[in-house]
Amino acid sequence: MRVFGSDFRDSRADRPDPFPVHVLKRVDRPTTAIQDAVVNRVDERESGFNRSRRGDFGPKLQREVMRFVPKHPVSGALGQMAAALADFVDGEILGAKAPLPDDPAAISKHIKEMAYFLRADIVGICELPPYAVYTHKFPTGEAIDLNHKYAIAVIIDQDWRTFRGSTGHDWISAGQSFLSYSTSAFIACGLAEYIRRLGYPARAHHARNYQVVVPPILLWAGLGEMCRIGDIVLNPFLGPRFKAAVVTTDLPLAVDKPIDFGLQDFCTKCGKCASECPSKSISAEGKVMHNGYEKWPNNVEKCTAMRVGNKHGASCGTCIKVCPWNKPFTPFHRLVNWTMRNIPMARRLGVWGDDLMGYGKPEEAYKWWYDLEEADGVLRIPPRSRDIEFYEVERPEDH
Repeated sequence: MRVFGSDFRDSRADRPDPFPVHVLKRVDRPTTAIQDAVVNRVDERESGFNRSRRGDFGPKLQREVMRFVPKHPVSGALGQMAAALADFVDGEILGAKAPLPDDPAAISKHIKEMAYFLRADIVGICELPPYAVYTHKFPTGEAIDLNHKYAIAVIIDQDWRTFRGSTGHDWISAGQSFLSYSTSAFIACGLAEYIRRLGYPARAHHARNYQVVVPPILLWAGLGEMCRIGDIVLNPFLGPRFKAAVVTTDLPLAVDKPIDFGLQDFCTKCGKCASECPSKSISAEGKVMHNGYEKWPNNVEKCTAMRVGNKHGASCGTCIKVCPWNKPFTPFHRLVNWTMRNIPMARRLGVWGDDLMGYGKPEEAYKWWYDLEEADGVLRIPPRSRDIEFYEVERPEDH
């Protein structure tokens, strides 16, 4: 199903997953400390991209946020595909409830099989945390009232092969994001419609129409741990090389448990994303408490400025490119992956070995895309540059 040997479906019929998620250590709570009673719901209008659209970061970034995806033809095409699904997230429940087994575990397995049939890479299920629901919608400010009990999270690989040829902040970066955004949007919309046809309410949440904050759902659904990159969940098999969509529903489901593969210890010892970040928005320091989460801090304004205002590319995924967990699922890397998950003493050696073998650098042989930039309806070959330049945040007092 996937390139680079990522389809390792077990021959047993009760294991539909393309990756061996059954070997992961399951725990009762995420490895990130979460004070559930303290976590406040957040407003979608306050995300970095949406603050750029509002003009909080100045006129240059307000202009660039409208073009940083469509300025390259790959991301422009895939962004349009995701946008076309914006209005297909919800719909009528068709008919009475289907005669399904009185067994939430069996139904969960069936739903995962359906998601894999639609070409998901990894799927997890959890109860929907109330604090994972946005308070208000961008741009309307409409209050969000979402009371579904369960969340089904779907993640999609951004393609290891393409990352081999990329710097992480060149012209294909936004295209890789929207490869995953558009594909996960299709899967989530199809899965939600299927559940509604079974007689149960369901809503899809994807990059063009979220009502939920994705990271806490990924944590509780056992799809990863919080990492140093910021509000990012890292998966043990894909690293941070994915995007996600979610389906919320009241269909009776059995939930997955969170996972622990030693990432909190690993990220404490590594710091490669912080040292390589073009905008220096990733902290090299320790964790802090923020809105009830213990996490590594991330400067959202600097990160947004680089991703939106990149002058020599479309967006940025340098932190994904250089992460030691961003590897293909080959036999060799499966062995390394196992040691990273299970032997704490090997983690520092893993970081050293990653540098020694030259990972994180672009390999020209794997570059398949054309460097093109759209401006005023015309495509041009942008000037080649090794410099990292971006429009920085501006404030009224700066003028």
